[in-house]
Amino acid sequence: MTFSDFETVLELRRYTLHPGRRDELIELFEREFVEPQEAAGAHLFGLFRSRAAPDEFVWLRGFRSMAGRKAALEEFYFGPVWKEHRSAANATMIDSDDVLLLRPVAGGLTAPPPGAELYVTVSPPAPPPGPVFAAFETEPAENTFPQLPVRTDGPFAVWFSRAPVSEASVRLEPTSRSLLR
Repeated sequence: MTFSDFETVLELRRYTLHPGRRDELIELFEREFVEPQEAAGAHLFGLFRSRAAPDEFVWLRGFRSMAGRKAALEEFYFGPVWKEHRSAANATMIDSDDVLLLRPVAGGLTAPPPGAELYVTVSPPAPPPGPVFAAFETEPAENTFPQLPVRTDGPFAVWFSRAPVSEASVRLEPTSRSLLR
């Protein structure tokens, strides 16, 4: 099964964290936030440490539609789990607004073979300069949940590959709960 079999909207979320607090956020995130978001209608399938940035947490969340995204985010962020743990999560973060709202343009986001490396590349729109297993572009629809900002300085292309395809490629290391590992 692929990402595009289920979702038409993807969030690529990159958080800059206070030095040395990444594992604290990952542990809290995996323990408290995965199941409630999935129960609300989000599909969390990629939780990563950025190899190049020791204080960055990268994750992927998908939705069936923009309306489904709005409903899922309202249920989770206005619900009891986020209210209980948001202060602890927010205390680890310097910035959580580096978010791209995307739609698939090619391929399906599937798990790489065991032990395969995973790279993400964000660039201006263009054909990928090398082999990729999934390609996305900026979703032009209005952000239906403005409480969580998304970047509007695009458009962008986002490629997932098993090897670097440009100098902008960033190696991601999946966490224990990532479905893409």
